[in-house]
Amino acid sequence: MKRIKSISLQKVLQYAKPYQKRFNWVIVFAISLSAFAALRPYMLKQTVDSYVQHQDKYGLLIYVGLMGLVLIFEVVSQFFFTYWASWLGQDIVKDMRQNLFNKILSFRMRYFDNEPVGKLVTRAVSDIESIASIFSQGLFMIVSDLLKMLVVLGIMFYMNWKLSCIVIIGMPVLVYATRIFQLKMKSAFQEVRTQIANLNTFVQERITGMKIVQLFTREDIEYEKFKEINEKHNKAWLKNILYNSIFFPIADIISSLTLGFVIWYGGMSIVEGDNLTSFGDLFAYTMLISILFNPLRQIADKFNVMQMGIIAAERVFTVLETEENMDERGTLEAFQFRGNIEFKDVRFSYIKDIEVLKGINLQIEAGKTIAIVGSSGAGKSTIINLLNRFYEIDSGEIKIDNINIDHFTLSSLRKQIAVVLQDVFLFSDTIYNNITLHNPDISKEQVIAAAKKIGIHDFIKSLPEGYNYNVKERGVTLSSGQRQLIAFLRAYVSNPSILILDEATSSVDTHSEELIQKATDYLTKDRTSIIIAHRLATIINADEIIVMDKGQVVEKGSHKQLLEIETGYYKNLYEAQFKIAEGA
Repeated sequence: MKRIKSISLQKVLQYAKPYQKRFNWVIVFAISLSAFAALRPYMLKQTVDSYVQHQDKYGLLIYVGLMGLVLIFEVVSQFFFTYWASWLGQDIVKDMRQNLFNKILSFRMRYFDNEPVGKLVTRAVSDIESIASIFSQGLFMIVSDLLKMLVVLGIMFYMNWKLSCIVIIGMPVLVYATRIFQLKMKSAFQEVRTQIANLNTFVQERITGMKIVQLFTREDIEYEKFKEINEKHNKAWLKNILYNSIFFPIADIISSLTLGFVIWYGGMSIVEGDNLTSFGDLFAYTMLISILFNPLRQIADKFNVMQMGIIAAERVFTVLETEENMDERGTLEAFQFRGNIEFKDVRFSYIKDIEVLKGINLQIEAGKTIAIVGSSGAGKSTIINLLNRFYEIDSGEIKIDNINIDHFTLSSLRKQIAVVLQDVFLFSDTIYNNITLHNPDISKEQVIAAAKKIGIHDFIKSLPEGYNYNVKERGVTLSSGQRQLIAFLRAYVSNPSILILDEATSSVDTHSEELIQKATDYLTKDRTSIIIAHRLATIINADEIIVMDKGQVVEKGSHKQLLEIETGYYKNLYEAQFKIAEGA
């Protein structure tokens, strides 16, 4: 475990390399702080012994001025040490957070299927911020305190070895107490981080699914679950607080007892005429003991802060080192597809040995519109996921224009395929930015022209601020039909070679459906289109309808041809789901 902690700290320190100059200056200020901290008590001794006792007013004034100057240098050093250490920490976590987010962006969909969103949010936000404390409150503070203690011990033995031995006697007790405290806090911090991740995951999921919670009146049930998780979080922190409450009073008692013994022994030595101890020694030791014991007492707390940062770093590096990236083995740039698509004996499973697609064979001609129908779980949406390489197939081959899609770079492949989903995701941003997704190559004029062409410009202009209207999180200020229209426009302005409509018209009102149908006609014209649909109009007008069941293609043909198949799967599906909608 210690080796793991050491490795994690080394990995974090690798991020300090671009800031080596600032790192070195922080060390310089840490050294200067230790020197100034030990120098002030020594100067106090000299002031009492050489000037106060000898009633040298002029010398006293000069020496007090020098002490003031040393204090100013110490304050300046403390400022630069604290500011630069924190600044370094924030720059490091900025770089780490960027690397982490970039890593998350590259993960394949399978990773997100298994990892809670709240956990990833915790890693990217609170865990990363804990790493900053390694520098601002942990590592450099510990180095500074240890240097300060070494210099102070040296000064103490130089001044009075007898009094220093009394101080040394009390230190092992405090060191032992500090070690016990550190071990206890280690397990407490690990539990705290675990409970924070659990709490974040629970809250994020419930807020995202608040409509379901309220729709099924699960408020009381979810509240009780939250209370249970929150109670575990509370207990984890209470254990942390308990250990602090025990340790720090013990440390104060040891420090006070040591100081008491030093004053008693030193005072008795002066009374008995021992020339080895002076009044200046007693004055200086009251400061030196505080300077020596306070860092020792606080080092335990700083070790825990650093330990919490290292535990957080372990969690972050676990994500950074996860090999879940989509295999970017393609080298060809896909500039424009003709649109011929072929699935050749494609097999795929989300869970090992449980096949979702069982040897699919499909031929889609360029410029044609095909519809894929079938019951839930038949594998319709899986075909779309595989075409975009969100998942890797188990076996077989998928080609576009007779080239295996693995040979294309991921970014260029996906730029040529536009997908409109049933559940449209809109960001908390303007309509314009949700359409262009901040693509600088798409101008506002192009967006407006496209909106007019597919008939939704008037709808957008009717909104407050028009194209600059902020739709809020997930587009909650718009209806499902309006969100679909934005998604259609988003797909249209990207000018894809292949268009995919994944049940994009299954939950919209009649007016929106008319606009969407018009948009569909424009979008599908002269480009290869795949429609996974429930709406009758889009299915009837398709050049070919592919019927799937249990991961296999069971029927192919036009609407009319499929209806002619007696006891056919499509005919049964049509009669069960579509006949009423058609009014037949």
